[in-house]
Amino acid sequence: MKYMKLDQKGAILAEYVWIDGTNGVRTKTKTLYKPVKDYTELPEWNFDGSSTGQAPGDNSDVYIRPCAIFPDPFRGGDNILVMTETWDPDGTPNKFNYRHEAVRLMDANAKHDPWFGLEQEYTILDADGWPYGWPKGGYPAPQGPYYCGVGTGKVFCRDIVEAHYKACLYAGIKISGTNAEVMPSQWEFQVGPCEGIVLGDHLWMARFLLYRVAEEFGAKITIDPKPIKGDWNGTGLHTNVSTAEMRMEGGMKAIEEACKKLGERHEEHIAVYGEGNAERMTGENETASIDKYSYAVADRGASIRIPRQCAQEGKGYFEDRRPASNADPYRITAIMMETMFGGMEGVDVSKTEK
Repeated sequence: MKYMKLDQKGAILAEYVWIDGTNGVRTKTKTLYKPVKDYTELPEWNFDGSSTGQAPGDNSDVYIRPCAIFPDPFRGGDNILVMTETWDPDGTPNKFNYRHEAVRLMDANAKHDPWFGLEQEYTILDADGWPYGWPKGGYPAPQGPYYCGVGTGKVFCRDIVEAHYKACLYAGIKISGTNAEVMPSQWEFQVGPCEGIVLGDHLWMARFLLYRVAEEFGAKITIDPKPIKGDWNGTGLHTNVSTAEMRMEGGMKAIEEACKKLGERHEEHIAVYGEGNAERMTGENETASIDKYSYAVADRGASIRIPRQCAQEGKGYFEDRRPASNADPYRITAIMMETMFGGMEGVDVSKTEK
């Protein structure tokens, strides 16, 4: 794209990113005239919420307030990506702004020093909406050779995956790895460990970068938890959680206490763990049943898996395997804090609608 090399005459492009009313991302670009070092230097902006499912047509203005910035891997230079929160004209958080309550819970429980690491699975589709590399109207050979596979016929679209990885690193996203998953054209990247609200900011920006990179390859990204029906693995957003108490000697006690608390609010968690999750969580294909709760060491068929190494060392973290791939990381981490440490007046992250 030869035009990307043109001189911007000292101008800075800031790409404002927000979460819309369908759990997707939207963006618009603002011209600035000096480099930005911190999100607090940026102005509030607005958009037409009636076109994004976030406001009625007769009161359509929704405001976006910057909350984090990242270097822009597409434009380079001093250009930036801006993660924002959505707010209504009356000064209250928009009904799809789940970050605001998550921040309150993180701040109130900062002494527990929560770390999160999320594993984002996704599927790459062609222009017709069928998994990339699959026979048109047909199916590839059964699962087995594709997980962490290498070679033609075992993996598809590695170029998209590599481009996304590099874009995340350039942007300062705390991406910690990637791998091909069990179903062909299904991949995963991991973000974290991150402290508190940072995880949600980084995962949402990593999702934006994935969609944006796929644009340039003419591919589609889906985070539907069960994109292909039948005996094919679904896609999840496995959530790894650790607190200061869990990382101390004897931390296994804190891990087990958290697991018990999670079981007491199983239904509340499932309610905010993504749409369409019942099709994925069948008790098959490395999932637990959606209507049963369990935790165990090294069991990928349990709701909560405690890694064997953590059990042996007596400290560390646990993995919640229930969240669907399309779950909102702000909602996951917020309800995790609420369940482990108690709620706050005026904050109810377990409700499905505001």
